[in-house]
Amino acid sequence: MEEKTVIKKDMIINDVIKKYPKTITVFSNFKVDSCCGGGASIEKTAGMSGVDINALLKALNQAALAGNK
Repeated sequence: MEEKTVIKKDMIINDVIKKYPKTITVFSNFKVDSCCGGGASIEKTAGMSGVDINALLKALNQAALAGNK
């Protein structure tokens, strides 16, 4: 079964949090700045934080999809 992807690396962090509130925990767990860095894309902010973008996106999508069930 293919995993659904609703969150992509070029999305703005604040927009993702507004649409999928459960993702704030994921950003926090990955130590990605979702406050001051919230106006930037996930890719840019994760890159500045030295975070594995693929692992972050997977966790974000799991949280977002779990919130929609």
